[in-house]
Amino acid sequence: MKDWTGVLSLDAEVRNGKTVGKDVYFQGAYKVMRPVYHDDSGQACYYILNPGGGYLDGDRYQMQVTVQEEARLTLTTQSATKIYKSPRSFSYSEMEFTLKNGSYLEYIPDPLIGYRDARYKQKTVVHMEKGATLLYSDIITPGWSPDGEKFSYHTLQLKTEIYMDEDLVVFDHIKLSPATQDIEGLGFMEGFSHMGSMIVIGEKSNAALLDLVYQELHENSTDFKIGLSALSVPGFTLRVLANTTQVIEALFAKCHMIVNKEWYDINPSFLRKY
Repeated sequence: MKDWTGVLSLDAEVRNGKTVGKDVYFQGAYKVMRPVYHDDSGQACYYILNPGGGYLDGDRYQMQVTVQEEARLTLTTQSATKIYKSPRSFSYSEMEFTLKNGSYLEYIPDPLIGYRDARYKQKTVVHMEKGATLLYSDIITPGWSPDGEKFSYHTLQLKTEIYMDEDLVVFDHIKLSPATQDIEGLGFMEGFSHMGSMIVIGEKSNAALLDLVYQELHENSTDFKIGLSALSVPGFTLRVLANTTQVIEALFAKCHMIVNKEWYDINPSFLRKY
């Protein structure tokens, strides 16, 4: 392991109707639990752990995940990812996902929490073959501040690139830097404190699904704002602004349930956290 605080590599395949880890490797401040099977579908769920408790100044993490043909995999974290004060340099996370034809990946981490003076960069690259399905989410949350300041972190930057058969089909770039931006203004947080992003890509996605998701999620409420956009490939992005993590998680859970019911006629598993 060179210059990485933590490394995780996971290659999942189907054996006898169940998704299992073909190759699993981790080192440093990254761990992964043995897979959990929440139902009899054969879909595996892996919980990712950070024994260090959070990301510190200059920490660097690398994750590489491959989901082989017809494998079904859920990845989540055991707890929130905490970004602490970074006075000298950014902490950094690099994730690469490879999805083969017929595979299904759900990446549903707990929130990313930026504490006072936190500096963090995240780069996610997804390589999908046509016929693969992806459900990917992120939630950004401000950490507690002793003076009650809503945005005390320095910079939180998340870049996501998704390739379909080597063609770039999604590029999402979120950069929140309260010191240099009107963070509460139009086009940024617009008076809210929490942001959630979900990307869903699958060949079964169509206009009727987007209409259903919008109707089910949209309410005349001041508790949140949502934006829903179709992609250039079958799929959509969902962006949520709110003032609590729980509001965003509830909306994402509802969207997740709609997608699973419409595409597979099943309910998503409850991701128990201990």
